[in-house]
Amino acid sequence: MMTIGFLKRLAVLAILWAGLPSLSVRAEPLDYYLVDGVTYDQTVLKPSAVFGHDIGDQPIRHDLMVSYLRQLAAASPRMSVETIGYSHEKRPILFLVVTHPDNHARIDDIRTQHLLRTDPSTAEQASGDLPVVTWINYGVHGAEASGMDAAVPALYHLAAAQGTEIERTLRESVILITAIFNPDGHSRRAGWVTSYGSNVIITDPGSEIHNRVWPGGRTNHYWFDLNRQWLLQTQPESQAWLKAWHKWKPQVSADFHEMGPESTYYFHPGVPTRKNPRIPAEARELLVDIADYHAGFMDAEKKLYFTEEAFDNYYIGKGSTYPQVNGGVGILFEAGAQMGIARESDQGLKTYANNIRVHFRTSLTTIEGARAMRPRLHAYQARFFASVPDLARDDRETAYVVAAPEDPTRLAKFAEFLDRHDIRVYSLDRDVRADGRTFGAGGLIVPLNQPQYRLIKAMFERRTEFPDRIFYDVSGWTLPLAYGLDYAALRGRIGVPLDTPAPTRPPRADMPDRAPYAYILRWSDYYAPRAVNRLLSAGVLVRTALNPITVETTAGPTAFERGAIIVSLDRQTVSEEAIYSLMTEIAEEDGLTVHMATSGRTPTPGSDLGGRNSVRDLHAPHPLIVVGDGFSAYDAGEIWHLLDKRMEIGVTLVRQSRLKSVDWNRYSHLILPGGRAAKLPKDIEKSVTRWIRGGGTLIAQRQSAVWAAKTLFAPEKKADKDGKKTETPVRLTYADKGQNDAEHIIGGAVFESRLDMSHPLGFGIVRPLLASNKNTVQPLPVPKDPYGQVAVYSDAPLLSGYASDRRVGEIKGTPMLTAERVGDGAVILFADNPNFRATYLGTEKLFLNAIFFSTAFDRARTAEDAGAEHQH
Repeated sequence: MMTIGFLKRLAVLAILWAGLPSLSVRAEPLDYYLVDGVTYDQTVLKPSAVFGHDIGDQPIRHDLMVSYLRQLAAASPRMSVETIGYSHEKRPILFLVVTHPDNHARIDDIRTQHLLRTDPSTAEQASGDLPVVTWINYGVHGAEASGMDAAVPALYHLAAAQGTEIERTLRESVILITAIFNPDGHSRRAGWVTSYGSNVIITDPGSEIHNRVWPGGRTNHYWFDLNRQWLLQTQPESQAWLKAWHKWKPQVSADFHEMGPESTYYFHPGVPTRKNPRIPAEARELLVDIADYHAGFMDAEKKLYFTEEAFDNYYIGKGSTYPQVNGGVGILFEAGAQMGIARESDQGLKTYANNIRVHFRTSLTTIEGARAMRPRLHAYQARFFASVPDLARDDRETAYVVAAPEDPTRLAKFAEFLDRHDIRVYSLDRDVRADGRTFGAGGLIVPLNQPQYRLIKAMFERRTEFPDRIFYDVSGWTLPLAYGLDYAALRGRIGVPLDTPAPTRPPRADMPDRAPYAYILRWSDYYAPRAVNRLLSAGVLVRTALNPITVETTAGPTAFERGAIIVSLDRQTVSEEAIYSLMTEIAEEDGLTVHMATSGRTPTPGSDLGGRNSVRDLHAPHPLIVVGDGFSAYDAGEIWHLLDKRMEIGVTLVRQSRLKSVDWNRYSHLILPGGRAAKLPKDIEKSVTRWIRGGGTLIAQRQSAVWAAKTLFAPEKKADKDGKKTETPVRLTYADKGQNDAEHIIGGAVFESRLDMSHPLGFGIVRPLLASNKNTVQPLPVPKDPYGQVAVYSDAPLLSGYASDRRVGEIKGTPMLTAERVGDGAVILFADNPNFRATYLGTEKLFLNAIFFSTAFDRARTAEDAGAEHQH
């Protein structure tokens, strides 16, 4: 039976459909986007002359956008353009500087004078009459295409508009525009919409054009969310734009997005209580005032919008929040999403063209608001940095010291990461005592009394108390923990010279000599897995030591931890000359020190290089990652990126729907990423368990690990219907629903687990306490094998971020990582995502161990095993 509400909606849609020609769901002419009353120079190149279609007719192809913007900038005295980087798929990222021609003539001097404000020693010397620096982000999420295409009318307007108003704006502004942030994701989305495009515009929300195929266009090539990369800096796109951002240190940054299709329009400020404590209160006041300019435009056009709701400024790694811990103001804009060209909604017909137009016009209100507030923004930025000496003086902590003597590459990566954020980091030239521990020469020291004081504190501190429990993103991201580094705060006088900047590249390894007997590598080196895969792929026999060993080398007796890689010259099918050539590649390209053993006999009892039980053969991995609906594209992309991009290990990606046709004999590892519905199809469960028992390894993480433990290998349990208690319903106030719902979630927190470093999955890690990112609440079951709990959450596991006392109590003491042998194969389960955002290099090592050492451990022996052995 049809309801009254249904009939009303049907009537509305009937009116819409009947009026489609007058409502126009085709492309709009250029005049539709431009500002009434403004005269435009008609000689300026129009977008349709390059695109072959009007704006909003279809997503603009990236190559055509690049061509248009380059031609526009080349012809305009108001613009300059450069390519600041390339995406994974080698698409260029353009950076445009827009200002008055007189300013272009002295642009380097303007930038130099502007940057005086960003140094505490010169902040108050900067001129207050300089142009305001405004940065606009277009297209960080590829699926949110109106945020990319809005760059075109914006830049056309800035090139072609005439009159005293635009002249004043250009004289008093330097406008920095990056187009586009995520060209690979944008191209994926554009291809989808174009492929399903019709001559007659289809507004039906059920059409494929308005939906997406996994993983969609939001992410980059490796399925990373680039709007989380302002802080983490693991992707080439974010590395390119952050370098440009710090080159200028803008005062206002605008970030354009799309949200749910049934939403109206949003702009900052966000929820008042969800602000990172390192952001000054004055930043929010500036956001509130600049919002008046956006509201003025929206009100004049009678458009619906909202502010101070849903979105926050807590995680500092987003495009609208990162600027606010760097002396600027960040503004988030969100339009109701449009995957296709026009779409029916409960609020009427929504068009792609309208989203582009509104984003373009709020780009202009951002530019105008920044220009009008120029004296206030100048003064705020100067105060932000001038206050650093006082903040540092009042802080009990004076510096952070960081060490990873077992892995100089990982330490250099961390120094490079800090350098990208314009943070000064130095090498320790002598021992330093901090927090009761000694940090040796070769470590890093990061002084707090420097311009990036607030950002350093936000990166290094551990925060577990929060006034608001709702988080739009992660609540904890302590970076030294993520990198798996040993670190501590130094209190009091620093006492060591700060005159040697830390190297941001790993030290070069010496070229090896030819080994008399064998070559030995340390597994603790970051790129050891890449080196081992290089050897195994070439057909070299590679073995690993299960115990610590001391080896006689050309440099004398040398001690190695568990996991040492042994390449003997015996039993090889590859020539000694080819092996030596590979070792020189490993030293040069992977940065590993290659040790030359002179004898197979070691002074270590029971651990000779040819040992039967103390040494295991390794085999070349051939992993398969399950992707597609149900699995998280983020999780899958992080695994793919680690293996393919960082470790150069070939990976097969297979959609869940195609698994039935897989030849399992081709693969050594089956990897299940996490995801809300991450599991294998019912009809292949038996074939997968047979494959595992035959020697394959299943690696699963987060939800898929819980599913595997409960479904594939858990004993059947009979339902117990007795003794159930009926709880009395509790009455709660609806106004408290948001906070109550969030109370027992885990807000992307950092948890600590204790690692069994003697287990092969712990090889290469020299400190037993590990940090991992946790955002799920279901604990892993305890394995039957008493040796199977490789890593267990500590008794006080919450290191940083939000988790309720109840969740902490449920999780402490449960496994973070389990490993069991099943037949000739293995099942390895991670409660967390060990490769979270390509930043957790400590737990990343555990994942790589699961690839290379998945069968290097034995199952627990039972009484039956002992009896069978006795019979032999």
